[in-house]
Amino acid sequence: MKRRNFLYSMAAGAGLLIPVGRAAWAARANGVATEAATKNKLIVIMLRGAVDGLNVVAPYGDSNYARLRPAIALARPGQTDGAIDLDGYFGLHPALADLHDLWQQKKVAFVHASGSPDFTRSHFDAQDYLESGTPGRKGTTDGWMNRLLGNLPGTTTPTRAVSVGAVMPRILSGTVAASNIASGAAGTKANVLDRPKVGAAFEQMYKDNDKYAKAFSDAKEAHQEMMGASMEKEQQAADGGAPLPNGFPDDSTRVATLLKNDPKIQMVFMALGGWDTHANQGAGKGQLANRLSPLGLGLANLARRLGPMFDDTTIVVMSEFGRTAKQNGNGGTDHGHGNVMWVLGGKVAGGKVYGDWRGLGNDQLYEGRDVPVTTDFRSVLTQVCERHMGLSDNQLLKVFPEQVYARSSFNLFVNKA
Repeated sequence: MKRRNFLYSMAAGAGLLIPVGRAAWAARANGVATEAATKNKLIVIMLRGAVDGLNVVAPYGDSNYARLRPAIALARPGQTDGAIDLDGYFGLHPALADLHDLWQQKKVAFVHASGSPDFTRSHFDAQDYLESGTPGRKGTTDGWMNRLLGNLPGTTTPTRAVSVGAVMPRILSGTVAASNIASGAAGTKANVLDRPKVGAAFEQMYKDNDKYAKAFSDAKEAHQEMMGASMEKEQQAADGGAPLPNGFPDDSTRVATLLKNDPKIQMVFMALGGWDTHANQGAGKGQLANRLSPLGLGLANLARRLGPMFDDTTIVVMSEFGRTAKQNGNGGTDHGHGNVMWVLGGKVAGGKVYGDWRGLGNDQLYEGRDVPVTTDFRSVLTQVCERHMGLSDNQLLKVFPEQVYARSSFNLFVNKA
């Protein structure tokens, strides 16, 4: 590839993305984030494809739940493959049993009937709004996590916010530097640019352009920082030689290791797919259960691996919209509206299902088919940004510029940052 085409293909907005591996990227930035400024950590996990919140946190106490879902409703607590009782009305999917200890410790909370006020049932649009933080407005050029990054105290390195996945996501795109690393072991292992001759060749190519030379230098530094923080050999020794599970549990372990070993990293974004269960969804077992099990295991593993750092960490799990209250003819569910958000962390006021829950009667459903959205997802994220990340009202308006909604009537945190 010609040098000019290569460089301009990397340009994105006001920043410059520079490759630091086959699937790992870092952006140019100046300054250093102090350890005190990055103490409070935020991990956001997006379930792409619209997870069925009615079976994640099932309202088994509503008789309409079993009526609407004769084949896929979770059995009542105490029955085979039944829900795990939470409060006598709501029950947790049995595949998420790994989270029950955190629930009992009051470190997990759920917000039911939450989501975007925009009525779209398009995955593309709904995910875009969830990541931009501006529902109904497609012209937003950056993501709310990038805007949050720009309003945090201290100056930043490219690794203050990290995405784990194939490409830089919408939610972290913007004018503030962020990093993207591959999922799995590839994200923190040596790559072709770590070879001295190859690295030297790139440095030679950029030597006459101060901007690109500095960007490439920052990218190499970010990659070396990730490799150093991963400490692969130490992690393998701690595991006693046992292989890690595939997928999310593996990545969650790596994220915990990175956060513990590198105080510069403050925010992490991860996305998981496979939640569009139009057919053969299953109840206590089946397709949805097979997706939820590694998610629950990974979240519990993440909390355990973080150790004392979990007290200063908030984890948010969200999805673009929920699914229909009534099962379809294929034993699945179709695109819906309201869903459930998950909030985990050491300072979360957990052990509760929050939100304005109105039931599953026909006159209580949106358009007679969906859980309504009674809690704007931004009001949940606003609490995270304000009470956990310490943002002021003026800063909150910069992160969520269309904040025309009222704050939630409930408090998700036991105290303020």
